[in-house]
Amino acid sequence: MEGVPRVPEQRGPAQSGTLRFSVLGPVRAWRGEQPLPTGSPQQRALLAALLLREGRTATAAELIDALWGEEPPSQALAAVRTYASRLRKALDPGVLVSESGGYAVRGAGEGALDLADAQEHAARADKARSAGDLCRARELLRRALALWDGEPLAGVPGPYAEAQRVRLEEWRLQLLESCLDMDLEQGCHAEAVSELTVLTAAHPLRERLRELLMLALYRSGRQAEALAVYADTRRLLADELGVDPRPGLRELQQRILQADPALAEPSSPVAEPAVVAVRPAQLPATVPDFTGRSSFVAELSEVLASAEGRVMAVSALAGIGGVGKTTLAVHVAHQARAAFPDGQLYVDLQGAGARAAEPETVLGSFLRALGTADSAIPDSLEERAALYRSVLDGRRVLVLLDNARDAAQVRPLLPGTEGCAALVTSRVRMVDLAGAHLVDLDVMSPDEALSLFTRIVGEDRVAGEREAALDVVAACGFLPLAIRIAASRLAARRTWTVSVLAAKLADERRRLDELQAGDLAVKATFELGYGQLEPAQARAFRLLGLADGPDMSLEAAAAVLDLSVDDTEDVLESLVDTSLLESAAPGRYRFHDLVRLYARACAERDEHPPGEREAAMSRLLDFYLATAAGVYAIERPGDRLVDHLEPTHYPGLTFQERHRAQDWLYSEAHAVLAFVQQCARGPMLRRAVDLLWAAKDLAESGANSKQYEVAALTLQEAADRGDDTKVRSRALTTLTNVHLVAGRFSQADEEARLAMELAHIADDLAPSCWAANDRGIIALYQSRHADGEAYLRQAIESFRLDRNLAGEASALCNLSRIHLAMGQVGSAVELAQQGIVIYDRLGHTLRGANGRYALGLALTGQGALDTAVDRLTEALEVFRDSRQRLWEGMTLFRLAEAHLAGQRPAQAAALAEQALSVLRGIGGEWRRGNVLTVLGRALSRLGQTGRAQACWQEALGIYEQLGSVEAAEVRLLLTPAAAA
Repeated sequence: MEGVPRVPEQRGPAQSGTLRFSVLGPVRAWRGEQPLPTGSPQQRALLAALLLREGRTATAAELIDALWGEEPPSQALAAVRTYASRLRKALDPGVLVSESGGYAVRGAGEGALDLADAQEHAARADKARSAGDLCRARELLRRALALWDGEPLAGVPGPYAEAQRVRLEEWRLQLLESCLDMDLEQGCHAEAVSELTVLTAAHPLRERLRELLMLALYRSGRQAEALAVYADTRRLLADELGVDPRPGLRELQQRILQADPALAEPSSPVAEPAVVAVRPAQLPATVPDFTGRSSFVAELSEVLASAEGRVMAVSALAGIGGVGKTTLAVHVAHQARAAFPDGQLYVDLQGAGARAAEPETVLGSFLRALGTADSAIPDSLEERAALYRSVLDGRRVLVLLDNARDAAQVRPLLPGTEGCAALVTSRVRMVDLAGAHLVDLDVMSPDEALSLFTRIVGEDRVAGEREAALDVVAACGFLPLAIRIAASRLAARRTWTVSVLAAKLADERRRLDELQAGDLAVKATFELGYGQLEPAQARAFRLLGLADGPDMSLEAAAAVLDLSVDDTEDVLESLVDTSLLESAAPGRYRFHDLVRLYARACAERDEHPPGEREAAMSRLLDFYLATAAGVYAIERPGDRLVDHLEPTHYPGLTFQERHRAQDWLYSEAHAVLAFVQQCARGPMLRRAVDLLWAAKDLAESGANSKQYEVAALTLQEAADRGDDTKVRSRALTTLTNVHLVAGRFSQADEEARLAMELAHIADDLAPSCWAANDRGIIALYQSRHADGEAYLRQAIESFRLDRNLAGEASALCNLSRIHLAMGQVGSAVELAQQGIVIYDRLGHTLRGANGRYALGLALTGQGALDTAVDRLTEALEVFRDSRQRLWEGMTLFRLAEAHLAGQRPAQAAALAEQALSVLRGIGGEWRRGNVLTVLGRALSRLGQTGRAQACWQEALGIYEQLGSVEAAEVRLLLTPAAAA
């Protein structure tokens, strides 16, 4: 009935209380047939953003960015909370949930979203087409297309909705093309002509639609019209884009001219080239003393055996930590290997920790293991998941997903194809994982527990002390991990008897009540192992658990324990033997997440004097700061920042070679950035801020930029809570660099201004120098050239006062860029050359590249293009070698400018495309707008005016959103006269 909103298709019988959502049209919700209020456009934008994340949590910051982009209102967070509260009231209880500072839509039921229905129909259509069932495939695609109800996300504001609209519309066109292609394969050419005529009118530059229309007309006996379509297409492409039709279209025209008999019949699909499938075998080794669990083994094996003939077999094992979920899953997986001849995949999802594995990262690893080249792996989660399912189609692969956080983390990792199966382990029951076979793993039976204990300790030692052995396993609460620890300790001590161990365990002070549930049972197990440690081991266990971070290097552990590296390795390896510590890689160690928490509790309870805890943390902070300062010094010889850092009492590592220093910094990045946030308090705050400053390369690396930003914000907030002007000034200086890298120039300028004021009050020269230098480059980016020159001359004077030659060179090179922007090309070249002379005299490889970058810009402005390209290429090699993604991307952009000025638009376009790729996720939107503008100029000169206009339109949107002066230049490019 016209004018009435259409309720999305139900895959099964509609139930009166069933929630349904639509995004393939206006964003709407229903309970059964009853529409639900979804509120204002912004409130619908919030709902759409949550629905499109498929159950994953969206943080408040992500939602604010989705709704308002770079310029949210001052009360954005409050507005998001209000919208979420209203939606929660409108929807069923438990559907819109709050967690980890964000929101998610969960538990709405299978098929609740029209987009999910469409994706399922499309996936089933692909499978049917591969199997040769074109009728079924067409039917499924038509079902998918029928779910669209006008423009996707109609009327929903915000940058996220706009990007999703474009994506969904492109996908719809791809589905249409596939459907029409199958129409022609089945001889339905006459019926397809009218639809194709409408589509080609709506999308005149889409050559695939034109090709299908030509073929449909030809097969309908309309050869002249088919040739006319080609002529129209060629003329349109020439007028609009300045290009010829693609080879496939030209070849079809020739075949029509020649009345190729093969065109008269539907063509069989072209077979894809054979791909040599990689057979992954990633299962961890099974334990040789696996014991008991026979009923669970049989149950799980039966489910896996049923994978053939089912869409997918999924078993989810749940239970407390230490109950043996992973051991059981690995054992069953090994037994089932023969049923999955195409391989087995394994991943630890780290769901019990603070930083669970991202599905995107896991999918990338799985795709590589299955033989997919890195260049073929897409960026988004949705695209990776789709490719993963496609790669698994037709294969029989077992996937073991260990230590999962929740069902939302698992869903993208499930194969979804017949013949494949998944085993999932988690500490939570995955009742919302549709179709999963749930298994609750409890503790062992007394007989199984005794059998496991006996296999580890040895029959000869247990046979005469059976009652004592029963006492031991009972004291362990029949928990497999506790039994294994106890038995291993006994096996390693030949002078102990089972009765001695049982007597030790009889003391309830050493264990919690075995009848307690949840984590307390796990804690009782850890208490058992901890109570049997030698004094040196126990001290190491307590102190090593204090520091945040995913793992710890041997050298860092030595600092915590105040021992030599050799002695530290001995005690750590002995802890590995007790299973209380894991060896993550040679020279690196980590705690299981719950063991770390237990170790901290032990430190609070047992470490005497209590000051030893603070001393251990202080030594680690000294170690990281001293080592990072050494890396900074070897990267930037002559830079006196290291002389201004807080003094340290515990030494760090020393490096003789730049690359080894860089390797240390990047390998320790996650540990350092996690630990530095932990030190945002009391007397450690000054050193923590200086550590972050010394590790500033991490901000520009791309890989660690987000974590660095979080750390910088944490330290700045901590500094603001105190009254130490020196630490506040330095914290603001690091935050200035974060905003500069991200392209948030107004925020960067405000932080730098305040940093300079506080540095003056604190009489602290280092932030005065660098903040003035930063304000100069910010002014350049904001086209405030006179201000920029003043700041940079102030920076040069301050650096000279500090005898900081490297800093002076940096300011000179930045001043060169100011002069270039002011049209003073000669002095710009001279200033950059002065900076390079200083850098080269100091042996400053990395920042010498910044000097060559500045000189390359000045030479481009001077017209010395070949020399400019040489200098920029030299800089590019250093930035790549130093893993500086921001500067690598910007140098590619500047090379594109130089080639464009040299009338080499093809090379310019290629370099600009590379710059866009490298700068993905770093540098901010303003820099992206600059690259898009140059790419558009290059494409325009190549005759690709349509693509050029698209680049400029995107750049204009960026500049207008940022309020940048560059918007005026791009508007001129978009005028008809400029395009002509």
